[in-house]
Amino acid sequence: MTLIRVATYNIHKGVQGIGPRRRLEIHNLGHAVEQLDSDIVCLQEVRKVHRGEARFFEHWPELPQADFLAPEGYEAIYRTNAITRHGEHGNAMLSRWPVVTHQHEDMSDHRFEQRGLLHSEVMVHGCSVHVLVVHLGLIRASRVRQLIQLKQFIAREVPEDAPLIVAGDFNDWGTLVQKSLGGVGLLAFENAQALTFPSRLPLVQLDHIFARGLTPVGLLVPSGSIWGRMSDHLPLIAEFDLPCGAS
Repeated sequence: MTLIRVATYNIHKGVQGIGPRRRLEIHNLGHAVEQLDSDIVCLQEVRKVHRGEARFFEHWPELPQADFLAPEGYEAIYRTNAITRHGEHGNAMLSRWPVVTHQHEDMSDHRFEQRGLLHSEVMVHGCSVHVLVVHLGLIRASRVRQLIQLKQFIAREVPEDAPLIVAGDFNDWGTLVQKSLGGVGLLAFENAQALTFPSRLPLVQLDHIFARGLTPVGLLVPSGSIWGRMSDHLPLIAEFDLPCGAS
């Protein structure tokens, strides 16, 4: 067995607060991602570029946020979900293992919310692992349709016998996501109360890590006041035994 550590984190575009009092957190998030010490980091609400914020913040990074946040030695994969007046943002995956392929699928359900999924194939100790990073909509009916689309994508693009991880911000605190993905063999940790939102006083779990073909080992949410400052979500970390590759 090979241990693999996976994190998911909605970084709120690297900025907290609103209006002229908003503050830049992307540099703190860079240190935070390193502290997660994960083989794979799934990120949502990641800026590629934003001309307005770049003018407002003196220390806005010159690199796209995915590349800026990637620890040394990691590969950063980013694909755009939403194009806005001043820039664009989407999902990203950071991997300390080689990325073989990656692709994007539009999951927008209506014109007011641009959503998508990022699919990557990662080689971990010579074992192919498929990773999907998702960010579902705010409206329940949209999430129902997006979950159907997600399952269709998996059936079409991911071999049935390949280890699969689906992680991200599902924007749902009920049982909808677990029941839907459980129907195709994607399981989260049972009886795990991992509250991730809002970060300063977590009340619900919007962020999940599901897996198929891997054995769950542990689940944790980092604690401490600093985590409540950097984003409106807390990160979620899961560890799995990968049933292939080096021991």
